[in-house]
Amino acid sequence: MENLLVAFSNAAWGLPLLFLLMGGGAFFMLYSRFLPFRYLGHSVNVLRGKYDDPDDPGDINHFQALSSALAATVGMGNISGVAVAITTGGPGVLFWMWVSAFVGMATKFFTCSLSVMYRGKDSQGRVEGGPMYVVEEGLGKKWKPLAVFFCVAGLFGALPIFQANQLTQVIREVVLVPSGMTSDADTFYSDLITGLMLVLITSMVIFGGIKRIGQVAGKMVPSMVVLYMLAVFYIMFANYESIPGAFAQIFEDAFTAEAMLGGAVGAIIIAGARRAAFSNEAGIGTASMMHGAAKTDEPIREGLVAMLGPLIDTLVVCTLTGVAIIVTGTWDDSQSNGVSVTAAAFDDAMPGFGSYILVLCVLIFAFTSLFSYSYYGTKCFGYLFGAKYKHYYNYFYVLTIVLGATASITAVISLIDGMYAMMAIPTMVSALLLSPKVMAAAKDYFRRMRTFKEEHNEFKA
Repeated sequence: MENLLVAFSNAAWGLPLLFLLMGGGAFFMLYSRFLPFRYLGHSVNVLRGKYDDPDDPGDINHFQALSSALAATVGMGNISGVAVAITTGGPGVLFWMWVSAFVGMATKFFTCSLSVMYRGKDSQGRVEGGPMYVVEEGLGKKWKPLAVFFCVAGLFGALPIFQANQLTQVIREVVLVPSGMTSDADTFYSDLITGLMLVLITSMVIFGGIKRIGQVAGKMVPSMVVLYMLAVFYIMFANYESIPGAFAQIFEDAFTAEAMLGGAVGAIIIAGARRAAFSNEAGIGTASMMHGAAKTDEPIREGLVAMLGPLIDTLVVCTLTGVAIIVTGTWDDSQSNGVSVTAAAFDDAMPGFGSYILVLCVLIFAFTSLFSYSYYGTKCFGYLFGAKYKHYYNYFYVLTIVLGATASITAVISLIDGMYAMMAIPTMVSALLLSPKVMAAAKDYFRRMRTFKEEHNEFKA
């Protein structure tokens, strides 16, 4: 089964998907003439609630939408996903993650603007957003098979198995094995017990619905990011002499791929795009579902807020993780994988207690991801089988937490990678076809905002 999943994932992440994701993002960036990037200040003001209207359609405000999307993206992909990328592809992968994130900002602007512009209604008449509704409402009913394809892939792409796998691993290796509560030779039962505990905690939150998820994520995400960044800054400070060399290694390896891939530059670009997509989900469609629930009737406004996701997630948080792993040299240990590499970096800089700080960070990262991902799956399930049945997906969702906790990291990450690739096809195809609609709406929005500036003298491009 593991070999089949690896083959499926590698086939899915070939050159065609690379052109679709990175080429599509570059097209969005050039087609918009960098327009969304010129309004970063305005997007921050939108995020702060300056333009919130409680009477607008939707379920959650801009800040909760971004927090909930970040709860899913700023998660294990930033801690163990980056470690997986660097241990398999070398330090140069980080450079291509940056490139993917930069074009991903433009992708997020287009895809998340469309998720509000082309909201649809579920079988119970509730307003919903996401790539499946963009396809059906924006491209027409004849394109519905593409929307169904997205939702089928989304049922599996939104599973919490990677988060459960890595959280279980770090608890086992940092807490349970050193304390003698389990041994390296017999970990199945301890992993099973950890998985069942995760099921219990996750169930208490996700059965409360999107409003509960938005409230919990809005409170946890800021503290999660600050705590993790402070810890990583300490690691970098403790190894400050190695930082220039680390960046030199990143840039050199990005164009030579000598560290791990024997000069296969194409492979390192694919590895970077693959891990960036796993980390910030630009072009995958998951964030579009979350931002589609925002309380706003201004699609461009939500697109600007969504654009901040890859900036925070990959250009900031992933970079900090990657540099910490490189300056401590833990990425070159063939005995470690995934979150263990990051744990080794923390312990190297903070002997005796560093790995415990990481456990605390991982708990917050993983749980916020576990809470948010369920929302994506229920939306896909509701689209396929009817909104009144969508809550049944959560039972399947929490059961797979146990599967993720006891499976191998290779099988888990291959399944999620492959399904993300499938989800990207409908998301990017619909966004490319409907991009003129976004540009027309953007010109109208910014024209109205300039009028607003003249009246209130507070809008700045």
